[in-house]
Amino acid sequence: MGKAKLPVNGSSEYYEIRLESIGGLGANLCGKMLGELGVKYLGLNSSSFSSYGSEKTGTPVKGFIRYCDKDREIRVHSPVISPNLLVVFHQALLKDESVLAGCGENTEIIVGLDGGVNEISGQIPGGIKACYVINAQQIAMETHSRINVVMLGAMAKVMGFMELEDVNQICGDTLGKKYPDALQGNLEGIRRGYEEIKELTGSVSEFAKGTAEKAPGRETASGWGYATAPEGGINPRFGSSVVSDLSPSRQGYIPLFIKERCINCGLCDSTCPDMVFQFVPGKYKDKEMMVNKGLDYYHCKGCLRCVEVCPVNALVRGLEAEHPHKEYFLPNKDLVRTPDYYLKTGADGYVTSESYLTEKRMGGGEV
Repeated sequence: MGKAKLPVNGSSEYYEIRLESIGGLGANLCGKMLGELGVKYLGLNSSSFSSYGSEKTGTPVKGFIRYCDKDREIRVHSPVISPNLLVVFHQALLKDESVLAGCGENTEIIVGLDGGVNEISGQIPGGIKACYVINAQQIAMETHSRINVVMLGAMAKVMGFMELEDVNQICGDTLGKKYPDALQGNLEGIRRGYEEIKELTGSVSEFAKGTAEKAPGRETASGWGYATAPEGGINPRFGSSVVSDLSPSRQGYIPLFIKERCINCGLCDSTCPDMVFQFVPGKYKDKEMMVNKGLDYYHCKGCLRCVEVCPVNALVRGLEAEHPHKEYFLPNKDLVRTPDYYLKTGADGYVTSESYLTEKRMGGGEV
């Protein structure tokens, strides 16, 4: 165990990290490992805690980690407002401007990509120290690991005061004992995260910073307070998910509807947590009944429970990238009108342990 030298800037006594994630990607565990790593292997004092709601996959999760020298005490236990390192586990979270609140000239940002780097252009704030990207989802799927360990390796590289061996050791201490069969894949995920993270440089970075500076409201975590709340305390962002676009929640897979196979049993509708399937009165085999007319992909978060429950393989798993124009895409029939806007939600944690480079087949499998 060595004594790490913290790259603390300005008058702050602490090196502060904020993790922005959603339930299922392992940010809470990642924060705990970072906290233990500071104490056990870096010779630092550290604190770590998380903030989350219902613990349901797909809900917002924030992690807060502080480091300071061993001869100091950590006397601050509030959330990290102005981080030295901001880690965004999935690029879809950048749609929420509050995720980037508090970033300044001493902030480095890591973004987990689910596509090309051009997809985040214009979403990175100007005036930050540096921005890095890592294709964490693809690496996690290829190494049979989790996004959190890939991001852990990437963080170690960017911070600069952690050795890869120390990160491997804390992974072994935390995950190796509980999941020994998965340890090798997790260590490989850490290594690739450490080696494959890339800094945005040149024209890409300049374009992103230049356009993002025009976006208002990134200086504060919330635009509402005692003096600015709506009259009567009414929340205009009502708690109905009918205007929520869950498409950012999907992690590469969608259910595909093969209508000619459907027997209209309704099992997909009863198992779906988000009322995706649109049944209307119709005829099936000359009988009057409710007939499945399609899926509302605005509300589908890609959990694929419908694929698992379908008894006749009328619903199969497909790679969304191969189906940009989805058949049987039918907006929710119960909406009074189709909204001209949808509230974008963050990604969920649905990542399979098998490779996404799978064989295409129609017989009840992938398309």
